[in-house]
Amino acid sequence: MLSLTSDYVIGTGDPSPYLRLMAEAGYTHVHWCHQWRSDFLYADSEIEQIGRWLDEYGLKLNDVHGSEGIEKFWYAPEEYARLAGIELVKNRIDFTAKLGGDAVVMHVYPPTVRPDLAPYNDFLFDQIRRSLDDLQSYAVERGVRIALENLIDFAATEAKVADVTQVGDNAELLARLLAAYPPEFLGLCFDSGHAILGRDRTDTYAPLFDRLVVLHLHDNDGIDDQHLPVYDGVVQWERVAALIAASPYSKPLSFELSINHSGFSEPAEFLAYAMEGCRRFARLVEATAR
Repeated sequence: MLSLTSDYVIGTGDPSPYLRLMAEAGYTHVHWCHQWRSDFLYADSEIEQIGRWLDEYGLKLNDVHGSEGIEKFWYAPEEYARLAGIELVKNRIDFTAKLGGDAVVMHVYPPTVRPDLAPYNDFLFDQIRRSLDDLQSYAVERGVRIALENLIDFAATEAKVADVTQVGDNAELLARLLAAYPPEFLGLCFDSGHAILGRDRTDTYAPLFDRLVVLHLHDNDGIDDQHLPVYDGVVQWERVAALIAASPYSKPLSFELSINHSGFSEPAEFLAYAMEGCRRFARLVEATAR
């Protein structure tokens, strides 16, 4: 059983043609990633229709990439916007629970390295804690965990800093948050592509793998977040397989791939090619776990 992100071609609009192609390519589960960077709220009618599409194509929901929001940002410094962001996260929790998933992925960004903004970092940490406190009982009652994703300072990479190896990440922040909340509520989403941007940070996140609940498996060249099929970049897949095999993760392996930088223009051809790498990696994890 293998899972693929729903937005491997596009993340808005009618997903049904792409869900059908996923199923035909052999994927059994979906990581729902549509509308992850928007203020979009799913209505009950839309959730029900997505459920009908999943049933029609024989797919199951693995987990969901929650939307951090734009104006409804889930730990915005403005209280009205933070509360609106909480409603957005609750919407994704409801989506997940109704369709049979078990986790919602959320972003918490690395703190700024500017000394003059250090007090602001402390304020944002407190805002994240407020938001998690507001969400904890709601999520636990519905059997849905929040999975915090490993991230780097994307603003620094987009600015083309001179030494990308010095770009910061959120490993310390994730460790602090995971230590503050129980595993039935808060876990880790490991993104293999983010872990190698600038330098390989995989082992930095290794101590957190006992809280692994969601996977974003994809590859890149170590410079840009390309979401390539596995084995098409520089990820050390043997190391990633060992960490997964030793973790409590027991769901279908989940791949967050995109056609955009793959060299393919036809989704069916892209999926056929990508599936080869997915199956190869699945065999590696299985062999490593023995």
